[in-house]
Amino acid sequence: MSFLSQVRLSILILAGVPSVMYAQVPIDVSVRVDEIFAPWTSVSSPGCAVGVALDGLTVLERAYGMADLEHGIPNKPETIFEGGSVSKQFTAAAIMLLALNGQLSLEDDIRKYVPEVPNYGPTITLRHLMTHTSGLRDWGSVAGISGWGREQRSHTHEHVLDIVSRQSAANFDPGHEYSYSNTGYNLLAIVVDRLAGMSFADFSKEHIFEPLGMNSTQWRDDYRRLVPGRSSAYAARPGGNWVINRPIEHVHGNGGILTTVGDLMIWNEALTDGRLGGPEFVRMMHNERGRLSNGAEIIYAGGLQHGTMGGVRSVTHTGSTAGYRAFLGRYPDHKLSVAMLCNASNVSTGGTGASVARAFLGDALTEATPPEPASVSTMVLERYVGLYRDPVTGNTRTLGLAGGELRDGNTTLIPLSETHFQAGTTDRIYRFQLNRGQRPQFKIEAWQYTNQAFEPVEAWSPSPGELVSFEGTYTSYDAETTFLAEVTNGVLTLTQRPGITRILTPIYPNAFSSGGPMVRFRADASGDTNELSLSIGRVYDMRFQKIGN
Repeated sequence: MSFLSQVRLSILILAGVPSVMYAQVPIDVSVRVDEIFAPWTSVSSPGCAVGVALDGLTVLERAYGMADLEHGIPNKPETIFEGGSVSKQFTAAAIMLLALNGQLSLEDDIRKYVPEVPNYGPTITLRHLMTHTSGLRDWGSVAGISGWGREQRSHTHEHVLDIVSRQSAANFDPGHEYSYSNTGYNLLAIVVDRLAGMSFADFSKEHIFEPLGMNSTQWRDDYRRLVPGRSSAYAARPGGNWVINRPIEHVHGNGGILTTVGDLMIWNEALTDGRLGGPEFVRMMHNERGRLSNGAEIIYAGGLQHGTMGGVRSVTHTGSTAGYRAFLGRYPDHKLSVAMLCNASNVSTGGTGASVARAFLGDALTEATPPEPASVSTMVLERYVGLYRDPVTGNTRTLGLAGGELRDGNTTLIPLSETHFQAGTTDRIYRFQLNRGQRPQFKIEAWQYTNQAFEPVEAWSPSPGELVSFEGTYTSYDAETTFLAEVTNGVLTLTQRPGITRILTPIYPNAFSSGGPMVRFRADASGDTNELSLSIGRVYDMRFQKIGN
């Protein structure tokens, strides 16, 4: 008998016992859940709360570790945590309710409601924002480039609008690819503010939280407000030490939901049975997925990500903000729901939450097997070895041979033919285009991209004279900051006030890594360096103009 069948049997046995709140979980499943959270059970460690429901009935609620290390308060199942990006589905829900009420359409131009968004040409719709296909730069990443990141300043939605309004370019045309961006969800919260006649937080309370009985849920629209029962959040430091790491921003909609695992399981049921907004609301939340400009449907819908785990259909989202971590998942074919909230930064959100689900799904899971590789000679594989770059962002991939296998970093590329390779057990396909007498190019085909191409480049060791040619002062209105590039002891550095200095390590001609950001220098028609290009995560090719030597 499977784990799920055992749990269902205990539900049937206990159904006629009014005093029993929860079904009995088989001991081996219960022990496995405790093992998953064993690293966070100490009285000197923060931890997690976890809840599991089956067929709409709560079968497990537990808590581990401490809610407040300074005052010795333990976590409880009813402890309030911040849910990070699990919040996005609630923002999407508010937009869906307005759409069902005829107050907006997902195809509306965002500039209809938020004209502060620059006009880049192609229309950016509310659907683009909701599915991370808008191309808008992530405002938090831009703030980080400026030197005033999300943990250094108490940002408000006014800051968000100010940053968005200053961006001279988008990462890409809307629909060109999927690129996760908090900007979209903050703009959606602002749309609700402007359209509903009340604040986004009040709208959520009146139309979502109170009707569902989510009595412990609210938005962190003012991080200074007292919230009884809220855990503090902590970042792990070497040696088993912890430091406080709670959000200091008023921005919400992208994150900022304050809730409990019990309330999240109520929400998961609402996304199943239509108790909020009826069947059409449930359909819209799940089925209004993004589409790329090539017509491909992506896996992201209304703050929900569709997928599979061990052959089992899943609807999930993770969350991470400051020291808080979260996971919320449903496995509809098995009527299983898992909610996890943590106040420890070293919890792997997707991995830990999925491990809880695995403990309950048991033998319902089947592991993916890699495809049978085609026979490809080592001589053919050697053609593909080398350094490649994305011409848009400048980011690199290094393909190599190990044990007779072609690899992209640690990922084995399994040959399907001499030019087509699959990345392990994923659905990513690498397609190589051979160029006579030259190293090949390749494209990666995946649900996130319409046309992600990589071209071959050669490693580069610049001369001292070449390094000196990049010296100068570079400024960006988009990020409202200035960099000073200079050579010190034969090393090119990038300095930013008040005290940030990055060492630039050469990668390929005119391109450097700097411990995260990709820095490229560009020249004018006469060959003189006149621009610096910065790409980091959710910001592509931000230009800094040279204003002096």
